[in-house]
Amino acid sequence: MKQYLKKNGLKLGIIVLVVALIAGVGTYFLKGNAGLIQNISGAVKTPVQRIVSSLSGWLEGVYGYVYEYDELKAENERLRSELTQAKQEARDGYEAVEENERLRTLLGFAKKHSDMTLESAKIVSWTSSNWANSFTISKGSNAGIEVGDCVITEYGVLVGQVTELGSNWAVVSTVIDINTDIGAFVSNNGSSGLVVGDFALMQDGYAKLTYLADGAQIFAGDEVVTSGSGGAFPQGLVIGTVEEVQAEAGGQIEYGLVRPGCDLDSLVQVFIVKDFEVVE
Repeated sequence: MKQYLKKNGLKLGIIVLVVALIAGVGTYFLKGNAGLIQNISGAVKTPVQRIVSSLSGWLEGVYGYVYEYDELKAENERLRSELTQAKQEARDGYEAVEENERLRTLLGFAKKHSDMTLESAKIVSWTSSNWANSFTISKGSNAGIEVGDCVITEYGVLVGQVTELGSNWAVVSTVIDINTDIGAFVSNNGSSGLVVGDFALMQDGYAKLTYLADGAQIFAGDEVVTSGSGGAFPQGLVIGTVEEVQAEAGGQIEYGLVRPGCDLDSLVQVFIVKDFEVVE
């Protein structure tokens, strides 16, 4: 027996201790005292409640942030739309002011040239071809425009000539287009000649003053105007200015590089001369 206890005493002791604990817990419950379980439950429940409360507060914060973000995004879109509209209105207003200024200037020109019947038109697009320098305007035969009508600025500077026509559109070839052929004279000395288009010069924004009368001399800075010969253009419209004088055919024939009198690249509106009094 002693040997058995010596060998198994520790095990028996542990078993007895466990049984005693179970008995004690049972008694504890039989007496109706559940304090241990309540304490354990409370120890577990309290942190969980705190976590749930914190999570709830965090979720409320996230919802509030998302709601405010959506409101701010909607407001941002509204402000962006209003800004775009305001810019467009400002642009329209600026364009209207510019157009009124052009029309006032044209009115002054028209008073001095009461023999001309004029029609205003907006430039719709420019021709993309490298072989032409022309643009399309917003009016055509419905407005009484015809092929051959000359086109000017509000200052009476020649822009070009109508070369194609539709019911509500027309193509205007400018003074530097390769098909240009305008009777001209140099206002400084009265020398006559022709302003014609040249492919190479067109690329640089020039036309060519050539076929000058025998003995005629031209100089850089000379103003070139329409002669009115042929009846296609009114007399005295500014074509441009001689920017440089060059020679060809072994230096025997002079010609001038003519810079247009208007900035073609900045044109937005032009005026078509539908009728004018031909000077004999």
